[in-house]
Amino acid sequence: MPEMDIGLIGLAVMGENLVLNMESKGFSVAVYNRTVEKVDAFITGRGAGKNFHGCHSIEELCASLKRPRKVMMLVKAGAPVDAFIDQLIPHLEAGDIIIDGGNSHFPDTIRRTRLVEEKGLLYIGTGVSGGEEGALLGPSIMPGGSPAAWDHVKPIFQAISAHTEAGEPCCEWVGQDGAGHFVKMVHNGIEYGDMQMICETYQIMKHGLGLSNEEMHQVFAEWNKGELDSYLIEITRDILGYRDEEGNATVDLILDTAGQKGTGKWTAMAALDEGQPLTLIGEAVFARCLSALKEERVAASKVLTAQAPGFDGDKKALVDDLRQALYASKIVSYAQGYQLMRAAAETYGWNLNNGGIALMWRGGCIIRSVFLGKIKEAFDNDPNLVNLMLDPFFKNALENAQAAWRRVVVAAIHMGIPVPAISAALAYYDGYRSERLPANLLQAQRDYFGAHTYERVDKPRGEFFHTNWTGRGGDTAASTYVV
Repeated sequence: MPEMDIGLIGLAVMGENLVLNMESKGFSVAVYNRTVEKVDAFITGRGAGKNFHGCHSIEELCASLKRPRKVMMLVKAGAPVDAFIDQLIPHLEAGDIIIDGGNSHFPDTIRRTRLVEEKGLLYIGTGVSGGEEGALLGPSIMPGGSPAAWDHVKPIFQAISAHTEAGEPCCEWVGQDGAGHFVKMVHNGIEYGDMQMICETYQIMKHGLGLSNEEMHQVFAEWNKGELDSYLIEITRDILGYRDEEGNATVDLILDTAGQKGTGKWTAMAALDEGQPLTLIGEAVFARCLSALKEERVAASKVLTAQAPGFDGDKKALVDDLRQALYASKIVSYAQGYQLMRAAAETYGWNLNNGGIALMWRGGCIIRSVFLGKIKEAFDNDPNLVNLMLDPFFKNALENAQAAWRRVVVAAIHMGIPVPAISAALAYYDGYRSERLPANLLQAQRDYFGAHTYERVDKPRGEFFHTNWTGRGGDTAASTYVV
């Protein structure tokens, strides 16, 4: 029986490309798939003549691995992961490592780490970002779980990951139990926000300014040479310039209903659990939900009117304003994402390296961009930075873009074009920079109808008061608690 470096379960798109990546870096890989015909097809197809061992059972897979055995799963999140863990455990020994490389929900990874460690084994839950191409050529990899497992998988993970121009691997240990999958979840949430903001700028250019696909293709090509240089801007440029064999612009033929797999929703839910204002990503998730109401929207379009005039200003100037608004909103998106990670790290006892996370996202992943280098610099300069917007570089960038940002939101409202993510970003910026918000009135309302009490500006924090607003209530107040 051969002794392979690592085993992999799940030969779908990501799994197949990831093992080809591993083998190309000098690692031997045992492969298994629940539908064993896929194993044979791979071994005689893309894997032919390479250092793979095709397995037809979990037992054979485990028996073919060097110790400590390393078994990576790339299967659908949820019950399939638990099922494979249950199948693997009887065939593994103390110190062997089970790795979940799918998009699992981080609470599941926390639970699974505990379960596997109780059996004397080690567990890793790792985010893998970059899609099909990234898996083959070098993804961003975000591992967390049992710290003792890291040294055993580090050579493989860092060899197959993307690397920065300076040669740094876009893979480093994130933290205990669910930390890796949490960071990957936030990555996906930021991805939702980036995509939605790009779509909002596209809609303003297309329906507000009447620009052609070719004109927008040129705009995004130009944007990709500056501060917005990123994978998502790059592929948007390519999409807008693409025509099928009949000469049709493919993007115009695609139905306007967006799909989602849940990671954006999980990010928004985690923000609510942590009490963090992740407003931009939340709006991006809801925008996808709204897009799914296609039939309702078509019917409503025949009933509800905009009463909004068209744009009669300087189109070129507004396009440049859009560039600045997109950049400013992107800063806010990352600021919110990092706030959420900071709060979760405190809740779950993780010691997250914020600069290191930015480095992991520099290459291979969907949100990779030049912009992330500045985030790493910000946290290198101040590891305790509480909000990215307070870093001098980003503070100046927001101030420089602020006038254009506001003009874009006003223009969109004037034209009746929804910009939920960009406007949410601006509202967050204005809220975060406000010394005083109207929550004093809100607290008075809560105390009026529910005796929920309030704090006072002329008293120490932590002292709570109740007013008998109507003269008909008593002096009894509700207990104070924070959700």
